[in-house]
Amino acid sequence: MSDSPPGGDTDGHSAIAPAPFFRQREVMRLAIGDIHGCLTSLETLLDTVQPTPDDLVVTLGDYVDRGPDSKGVIDFLLAFRQTHQLVHLMGNHEIQMLRALEGAPHLARFLSAACGGQGTLDSYGGSFEDVPGEHWDFMKSAALYHELEGHILVHAGLAADLPVDQQGRETYYYQRFYEQEPHCSGKVVVCGHTIQGDLPSDIGHAICLDTCAYGGGWLTALDLDSGHLWQSNEKGQCRELELEDL
Repeated sequence: MSDSPPGGDTDGHSAIAPAPFFRQREVMRLAIGDIHGCLTSLETLLDTVQPTPDDLVVTLGDYVDRGPDSKGVIDFLLAFRQTHQLVHLMGNHEIQMLRALEGAPHLARFLSAACGGQGTLDSYGGSFEDVPGEHWDFMKSAALYHELEGHILVHAGLAADLPVDQQGRETYYYQRFYEQEPHCSGKVVVCGHTIQGDLPSDIGHAICLDTCAYGGGWLTALDLDSGHLWQSNEKGQCRELELEDL
């Protein structure tokens, strides 16, 4: 699970884009951090970025829990992938929701205030039976990671000394960003899971995009090739900045 929400709304950055973004490539590769039921933030973000059907959009997991509309987020992504290239990764909150079907103790953990599972069920109507089969399939089919030429995208992180396909499964979901060492592949790890405050973190060999969308913070998207960042919030605001300026 993610850490506590950050304080403040802007951290000194304006909610107005400082300059328009001009596409530098015909195809953009976009990574989006933890969404956590924040449908307004997600809609605002993608309405601003305007990805084309040829662009690659990778969501880093944690679609459910804590935010106001988990059902709406998955409905939106199911519709989005009908017209766009979407790779959706598994987050620990999806794992916890799936495991909750097995009963105690997983159910108690999912329904706890710390996890926020009851709010997720409420967005569907109040019970597991209200969750459509298509939504269960969406969660079950989530990828553990997505590997590109220079980046590995994953929800939480990777053990530095193991190939990406030989990690312990819990590492994909639960490793903390401050534990991330340079990966043996030499590729940059792009993850979420560990809240960074209002702004993402770039430590060279790894980038974390969890900026607490559900807790008064921002939902963050990164153009992996240009380093351009977009952030949106539940107020419908959007701002833009560059990775190199963090």
